[in-house]
Amino acid sequence: MYPNDGFRELGRRECFRRLASARLGRLVHTRHALPAVLPVTFRLDHDGAVLLRTPAASELARAIDQVVVAFEADDVDERATSGWSVVVTGRAAVVTDPLEQARLRRNGPGSWTPWAEGLFVRVEPALVAGRELAGRPAEVCGTGPAPPPPG
Repeated sequence: MYPNDGFRELGRRECFRRLASARLGRLVHTRHALPAVLPVTFRLDHDGAVLLRTPAASELARAIDQVVVAFEADDVDERATSGWSVVVTGRAAVVTDPLEQARLRRNGPGSWTPWAEGLFVRVEPALVAGRELAGRPAEVCGTGPAPPPPG
């Protein structure tokens, strides 16, 4: 991605392994010609596609159906100053096949919101990139506890 910046590039297989360990990510799409980022729960499908669930009446489903989006998930250990980030870029599509919908209702991603009916969205992984920072002790890199909030 960016050579010599202190991060280790992750291979495609390692990216999918890391994604499989996460449940919360960020969907990046365009809304009114501006970038929009939404936190979403997700799950990886057996073929590596990112699966999302959204309310049936959601504007999100209409905004991203058949559109190229980015999806990012990460894990950070602030104390160890280490972590990883994986970005998947690909075309999103609302799942319309009844058999696929039934399968995803049984095994797909859950939701943290209390709506009864939902749509499933697949993001096909055209581009996959990941980075890892191994970290250094806090006293070496000058980090420590976060300052208290103002006020």
